[in-house]
Amino acid sequence: MRESKEKLFDLLESMLVIREFESTVQKHFAAGEIPGFVHLYSGEEAVAVGACSALKENDYITSTHRGHGHLLARGGDVKKMMAEIFGKATGYNKGKGGSMHIADLNLGILGANGIVGAGLPIAVGSGITSQILGTDSVTVCFFGDGASNRGTFHEAINMASIWNLPVVFVCENNMYGISMPQYTSDGRKSQNIKDVSDRAVAYGISGVTVDGNDVMAVREAVVEAVKKARNGGGPSLVECKTYRHRGHFEGDPAVYRSKEEEEQWKKKDPINRFVKLLKDQELFDDQEYSELKEKVAGEIADALKFAQESPEPDLSEVTTDVYYGGGVE
Repeated sequence: MRESKEKLFDLLESMLVIREFESTVQKHFAAGEIPGFVHLYSGEEAVAVGACSALKENDYITSTHRGHGHLLARGGDVKKMMAEIFGKATGYNKGKGGSMHIADLNLGILGANGIVGAGLPIAVGSGITSQILGTDSVTVCFFGDGASNRGTFHEAINMASIWNLPVVFVCENNMYGISMPQYTSDGRKSQNIKDVSDRAVAYGISGVTVDGNDVMAVREAVVEAVKKARNGGGPSLVECKTYRHRGHFEGDPAVYRSKEEEEQWKKKDPINRFVKLLKDQELFDDQEYSELKEKVAGEIADALKFAQESPEPDLSEVTTDVYYGGGVE
């Protein structure tokens, strides 16, 4: 797949935005400024960016508890996202949803979700809607390897396959469901298969496994799956092998992973790999890269300032947007 220099730069910038955003959230969560839980996306940027770059404006995504990267890659407003995570009234959900519940229907973001695997049936519902309305919209459903062991995974893919729905199921296999490894050579495992994509055959759909730390590999696979879905070819399962740099949640000591394993995966950092590729192709130099990182850092710094200076939700709105009609009679 041949891409323009502008497109390649857009992919890099999007990954850098996610990394800088998550690093900032990490720092301020540790300082006690952010309520609730946060699950960071650092290390998995190539999956969100590669997949979302394959979509059109009228397409949709469903996300997970580790959803910041998906939402940013889809074009989420960094100020509104940061404010929501800080629990401020200027956030996407007016500060009442937090890290795991950000949504923006105008961008086709049907919501992050604190329940593992809950985005799968929502994606199927979105696919049914596209089919009934006769649109060419496609829904990309992000989920993890742990979610692929839940009933919602099997029910959703089965329904999507028998109804030939325009849904692309993107498994972000970061090798761990909380502390349980998906598969290891010493016998520890949560699945008796090495590739989640093998499960596609049970539902009569195509399945493929790609390097989830290679943004171009992810983009190419999802472009093909989206094209197939948009042309009436039904759903696909795309598994992206990747690795989260942080624990399952912030504060997780991650004692279930060795330092050697972590270092080996960090050598495969998706951003560093893509930067090396672009430099090897002489598409940019160190000065341009430095300027791009400075631009991104400024954007995230502005978002942080916006969040810190925004007001908290008023207590009078505690039931607003919770019950239909805005309150309880």
